[in-house]
Amino acid sequence: MIRILVLGDDSKAVLLASATMFLWALLLGVWKYRQMASSGRGQAHFYVDTAHRAALLYSFALLLVAAFVQLSGWSGLVNMIGAGVMTFYFYAAVASYALHGWRQDTDNQLRDGAPGTNAVMISLIVGEIGGWLVLVAGFLDKQVF
Repeated sequence: MIRILVLGDDSKAVLLASATMFLWALLLGVWKYRQMASSGRGQAHFYVDTAHRAALLYSFALLLVAAFVQLSGWSGLVNMIGAGVMTFYFYAAVASYALHGWRQDTDNQLRDGAPGTNAVMISLIVGEIGGWLVLVAGFLDKQVF
């Protein structure tokens, strides 16, 4: 028996975000390689390396998010809000790392943080964990209970 998987628009959006993040990771890898090849120590700047690794990890994390969106019992809007908040913060983190790698201005953005850094970090924590819990609750509602 052949089953056709029908993806919701919310799942498609997160899968596209994952694919785009993976492409970004590959491009960051080229930048990292160029820095390694031209460095006397054979290393890229700390935040170029961090951006590359984070983008790789977030691309796969977004696949997990997409699976939970697809299996959730919540509406597409609720799923998009939960997944969208997480996706926003994933992209913002990689962009921040890449910016510091381009500027080569620090090896610890929290130590040298601008005013408001603590508030941004708290919003990131609440947004990522909250978004994930929304999706897990939707999964539990539809698939378990």
